[in-house]
Amino acid sequence: MAVDNIRDRYQAAGHDHLFTFWSTLEESERKSLSRQLENLDVDRVNRIYKKAIASEKEAATDPEPIEPLPVEACESIVNDSPSEKTWRSQGLQAIARGEVGVLLMAGGQGTRLGSSAPKGCYDIGLPSHKSLFQYQAERIARLQVVAEKECNKAAGSVVVPWYVMTSGPTRRETEAFFTKNNFFGLSSKNVVFFEQGTLPCLTAEGKIMLENTSRIAVAPDGNGGLYAATRTPLSESSNSTVLSDLTDRGILYVHAYCVDNCLVKVADPVFLGYCISKQADCAAKVVPKASSSEAVGVVARRGEKFSVVEYSEISKEQAELRNAKTGELAFNAANIANHFYTTSYLKSVKSFEDDLAFHIARKKIPTVDLKTGKAIKPSEPNGMKLELFVFDVFPFTKRFAVLEVARNEEFSPLKNAPGSGADNPETSRRDLLAQHKRFLERAGAQVKGGVEIELSPRVSYAGEGLEFVKGKTFTKSGYVENPEELDALL
Repeated sequence: MAVDNIRDRYQAAGHDHLFTFWSTLEESERKSLSRQLENLDVDRVNRIYKKAIASEKEAATDPEPIEPLPVEACESIVNDSPSEKTWRSQGLQAIARGEVGVLLMAGGQGTRLGSSAPKGCYDIGLPSHKSLFQYQAERIARLQVVAEKECNKAAGSVVVPWYVMTSGPTRRETEAFFTKNNFFGLSSKNVVFFEQGTLPCLTAEGKIMLENTSRIAVAPDGNGGLYAATRTPLSESSNSTVLSDLTDRGILYVHAYCVDNCLVKVADPVFLGYCISKQADCAAKVVPKASSSEAVGVVARRGEKFSVVEYSEISKEQAELRNAKTGELAFNAANIANHFYTTSYLKSVKSFEDDLAFHIARKKIPTVDLKTGKAIKPSEPNGMKLELFVFDVFPFTKRFAVLEVARNEEFSPLKNAPGSGADNPETSRRDLLAQHKRFLERAGAQVKGGVEIELSPRVSYAGEGLEFVKGKTFTKSGYVENPEELDALL
């Protein structure tokens, strides 16, 4: 597109200030800026800003009533639901038929962990020193084998494709990490990388900000950006998208989750079977809150619709309210960013995307003085970043379902630096090794006090396949890649 046409488009949208320094730019800088401007839907940016401001104002002046999740809207497997085996079988059958895909949200860096690498590359200190990416890849590999065996499919015939959402800062390093590690034993053709989008940073008046004289200031559009990202071409040389790939492979159901949970059951057949049996379009997996004061969002009702309500929106009285029948906290369904979608639902998001209100985060954004061209490093918030959250689609879902699972089996987030006390590498390591101990004990083995045994996901996905340890006592710590290696730890 000619520069004059781009300038006309931005002038009509109220953003011609982005050309303030055009006459002073080198040719290479002009090309870079014009490319950035051409690829941006400036009218969409204006719509997003207006909707975000209006929504923020409405929430402050006329908030919808917040109510607990109705008891009938959620089922639980915390105390061994009699339906769990049935759901597991249904989920495995869908996996065996090639109807299930996995979507991983992995755009973040390990900045809080003291690492600039993609978070999925992080080693939480296990005996094996496997990264989060490797653990999740090996769970997929094991699940494919379990589905083949239990559904009488030929070895190597079951495939669960893995869609890995990266970001601008992490895509290249993520792809290189997978390539260096031979995709952790998965076929590279079944691992699809795509990129989370960005949005311009805006002033309080909604004007797009410049990072410097030749570049717009941008920020990731939140994990809810995955919906638009599934419609975006996978590369500049391809028209293929995540949605078209799902369709081409015949994928009907998608499990989505965040990379930083070392206990995540990737493509969990129980969750899949539950959602399929409920004919859900979209669903959330939750865990019981650790306490009434835990700083976590909960799945609840906002007005007449399902939503995630942030802890800051719930009063102390509401947080401490208990269900008269169960004695549990009324607002108890802690959100863990673990979701189910049908492919058809993911395709439908585009039809109501303009109704989704982005969230405003007011930040200190490095920019440039439009009068002098000098760099500005603000000491106070001077602009806003706009984010969509993955759960923002919940209110638009016609058939929504919630499954409660045990926290110690499925949720141990990695958020904070080593030694910080909670949600850190040490707690992740502790929780994963404790789970492996339970796997062995449930299979009939004894594990001596102080003994730590790490089981490769390729040995067991969720405790299955360990019947041979019954009656054995493990006295030595170690890491096990194959079942036969367990005898060395007796």
